Amino acid sequence: MSLGGHLRELRKRFFIAAIGLIVGMVVAFVISGWVIDLLSQPIVQIAEERGDQYIALNFTTVSSGFDLHMRIAFAIGLLISAPVWLWQIWAFVMPGLTRKEIRYTVGFLAAAIPLFVAGLYVGWLIMPHMVVLMSNFVPNDQGIAQFYDYATYYDFVFKLLLVIGVSFVTPVFLVALNLAGVVSGRGILKGWRVAIIVITVFAAAATPAADVTSMLLLAGILCVLYFAAVGLSMLFDRRKARRDATLLPPEATA
Repeated sequence: MSLGGHLRELRKRFFIAAIGLIVGMVVAFVISGWVIDLLSQPIVQIAEERGDQYIALNFTTVSSGFDLHMRIAFAIGLLISAPVWLWQIWAFVMPGLTRKEIRYTVGFLAAAIPLFVAGLYVGWLIMPHMVVLMSNFVPNDQGIAQFYDYATYYDFVFKLLLVIGVSFVTPVFLVALNLAGVVSGRGILKGWRVAIIVITVFAAAATPAADVTSMLLLAGILCVLYFAAVGLSMLFDRRKARRDATLLPPEATA
């Protein structure tokens, strides 16, 4: 295919992906009010516990409400339309891949997508506890109001979910690096002490200090995923070593 043909194909794939995203955003916009209610539950809980009507999600401009609906519609629409735009990316790059690369790519996506969704779910469970805990640092004195700016609050929740979701996918990247020959399974295993420290620090930072159960749960899941990546990498290394041994001539193995 010529360069012009590639550009036309890219334009076609981009157009289909954009339509899928727009449809997903329309669907997400319909349920965005329900999502805002869910996001606001920790704030409502704080207000009820303190009996303070001045604790609320704060909208400071005329278009703030619509802006929040659009932000949520884009994020959820991107997730809903993922099968469409992922397929368009795959359909564009697949003709240039070898059969081995196609197999590895399919395996990577098949493992990464469920893990990312699982990370989002765990982040969603942790988020309310973090909001409630952080509110305890605000003085509960007369004349002090605690308003949550809608944009800052949304960014906090979005970044928290994204970071935890990506952390769940990190072991898949380790396996991908192993398959690419960048690092061996034993090389990944050698760093297990550092990995556990990093996982523990991350889990402690991503969960409320008072909620030890959530921290241990998140750290335990990430440790299991890390050692699963080590096991798979060492298995792939062993298979590769056996395959290389069979390809060597008899005099080389003598």
